[in-house]
Amino acid sequence: MDAFRVADDIPDEPLEVRTPAHFRALAHPFRHRLLFALGTGPATVSQLATGLGAAKGTVAHHLKVLTEAGMVRAGRSRQVRGGTEQYHERTFRRMIGEAGDRDATAALLNAVGQQMAADADPLLHLRHLRLTPAQADRLRATLDDLVGSAEEADPGASRYGVLVALYRQDDSPSPS
Repeated sequence: MDAFRVADDIPDEPLEVRTPAHFRALAHPFRHRLLFALGTGPATVSQLATGLGAAKGTVAHHLKVLTEAGMVRAGRSRQVRGGTEQYHERTFRRMIGEAGDRDATAALLNAVGQQMAADADPLLHLRHLRLTPAQADRLRATLDDLVGSAEEADPGASRYGVLVALYRQDDSPSPS
């Protein structure tokens, strides 16, 4: 894929997964792969097909669904021998689930889970803590600041996914 950065005009505000089109777009695992691939920068259907080991028709179909959901857009184009080659790019830098929306949370965790499963040595910690609301608020702000302020390396560096979650555990006993 092209070794240039994500477009400068992509907003810093995260895309909030909340519409039926968003859920439809995230319902297929291949579309997760496309979104992650486009995280490195704009790419053509041919580049995506080669990089993901898929047919161009498959890539084009799934890009159309993502475009209709507003998650991908047509970027720059260039002239090639047979016509015009269109680059596609994500419309967001970060994606979040709507507060309290279990379907959005499940869709996002599914996408990340597939990426983590492909990593030979992912870091994954799950810990339950007893916190006061004030402690939870401070931890939330600290984690949000840590991830939000992380600096990007040059375009040639490896890409890493960061998943941060803070949630209140349901203390009710599970049904027998």
